[in-house]
Amino acid sequence: MRIIPAIDIIDGKCVRLSQGDYNTKKIYNENPLEVAKAYEAHGIKYLHLVDLDGAKASHIVNSGILEEITGNTGLHVDFGGGLKTDEDLKIAFDCGASQVTGGSIAVKDPEKFTSWIKNFGGEKIILGADVYKNQIAVSGWEEETNQKLIPFVKNYQKKGIQYIICTDIQKDGMLEGPAVDLYKDLISKTMIHKTEVTASGVEDMEVIGIKLIASGGISGLEDLFVLKSIGCEGAIIGKAIYEDRISLKQLENFILNQ
Repeated sequence: MRIIPAIDIIDGKCVRLSQGDYNTKKIYNENPLEVAKAYEAHGIKYLHLVDLDGAKASHIVNSGILEEITGNTGLHVDFGGGLKTDEDLKIAFDCGASQVTGGSIAVKDPEKFTSWIKNFGGEKIILGADVYKNQIAVSGWEEETNQKLIPFVKNYQKKGIQYIICTDIQKDGMLEGPAVDLYKDLISKTMIHKTEVTASGVEDMEVIGIKLIASGGISGLEDLFVLKSIGCEGAIIGKAIYEDRISLKQLENFILNQ
């Protein structure tokens, strides 16, 4: 399971919110590059970078920080927050993003988001599925929709999406544990069984599932073992690192011992 620390940016600084509420903003570090380098020094290879200013403005804002991190580290960065146009996407990739995450755009402009999947491939585009009481939420979690999680994900799975970041808003930033039951349900209900008959007449069964990246609520190292055991492809960790619930050394050991 991939370990993916999160850096959320407001006004160029590393912050964390609770349940997506901008009024709960807490600044942890004023130098995102310094934080990213610390992650890399402990064997971490991935980073989830969120432009919270961009999410609010509905266009990319903190592309400079993305470029600074990708230009000065070897981290594979997935970038999200405010990506609404082809130009936003071009800026993100030009600034070094390995993948981009689309959440609100996938709800409000499905044709555009589907074109991104088609043009860039399921390896490059991540579906952001932010959930509040099983309903998809958008616009930096300030707006609920009438779309249910499972049908929403299945629809994009058919269109080629492979990676999904699923965040239970009620869990995010609360340090009370991740939404394990939600993730189990999502993984089980998005398994696709493909059967092929070989030349010898033997049926070859292949099971293909989404690559689920869990996000929100991780409170300690034990949560990572649980998420790995249920089949999560990755885990995004934010406040637990900043609040010293999980040390970078523990994450380094987790990565090495998998």
